[in-house]
Amino acid sequence: MKYFVILAFAAIVISLGTALFFMMKSDSKGKSRSQKMALALALRVGLSIALFIAILLAWKLGLIQPSGISAGQ
Repeated sequence: MKYFVILAFAAIVISLGTALFFMMKSDSKGKSRSQKMALALALRVGLSIALFIAILLAWKLGLIQPSGISAGQ
């Protein structure tokens, strides 16, 4: 599970970097660049939602346990 989370975070950061690349690159074909940037950002959102759902499912199935300070202390 630990490696999956690290891989998902890396994919999210790479997708964000790709969107930044398409945003910064100037070209006469501005529309195709903006479409690629929007696709990269949509992919980032999808990966973030998938990561959240995977962590939630892993917690519900008992694969991971919460740790930290309890609420009563």
